Amino acid sequence: MAITEYFIRYLQRRDEIGEEDLSRLRSIKTDHVSFAPGEVIVPAERIARRSCMMLQGMSARSHRLVGRPDERVITAVHVPGDFVDLHGFVLAGLEHSVVSLGPTEIEFIDHDELIDITESFPHLTRLLWMATLIDAAIHRQWLVAAASLRSSAHLAHLICEIYVRLNAVGAAQSHRFYLPLLQRELAEILGYSPIHINRAVRDLRDRGYLRWTGSEVEILDWPGLSRLARFDPTYLDMEKHRR
Repeated sequence: MAITEYFIRYLQRRDEIGEEDLSRLRSIKTDHVSFAPGEVIVPAERIARRSCMMLQGMSARSHRLVGRPDERVITAVHVPGDFVDLHGFVLAGLEHSVVSLGPTEIEFIDHDELIDITESFPHLTRLLWMATLIDAAIHRQWLVAAASLRSSAHLAHLICEIYVRLNAVGAAQSHRFYLPLLQRELAEILGYSPIHINRAVRDLRDRGYLRWTGSEVEILDWPGLSRLARFDPTYLDMEKHRR
């Protein structure tokens, strides 16, 4: 199966890609695998031979707490177009697992393909590096949001970010998107109890910022929601220029 067009859109949103580079991207052979909700996509603490890319659904970077194996912390959410564990290409192992949030479609890419690209395609190599740096920038912004926002505003920031990321690759539009996150999983992301998450969701609804039914989210007041969240998408590096 060919590499997902979502990742190509992810790159083209940020830079021009020549025909030779596009041809190489589209020639990458992938292994398409489906995962059920909660399944481990990439286990922790192993030397990886391949990396994975999101095609459909969402996944999470999951950390188990030492001495409390039944508890976990989610430190990243991955959406279609994300090269989820690209850093595993150069690390000896991962300190976290990647797990499916809802039904998920994944494309695995052998590291032999990445070796060829990094040895023969310098512009693509820089773009892969860019993807890992944006991933790191998102993580830093999550730390900033956790330190500066509370409850409804913190949840609003996450919603704004996920929508912008999905919209950038064509996986969401018109301020509507699919969010397969349980309140328990939102609690693990934001560091609150499920009760606090329930109250925050209700607060955003009551203020008229969004409509949230099951896994369907519609943002009704983008200016109000982003203002509450103090959301500035600069860290997502959407500006298009030569890398």
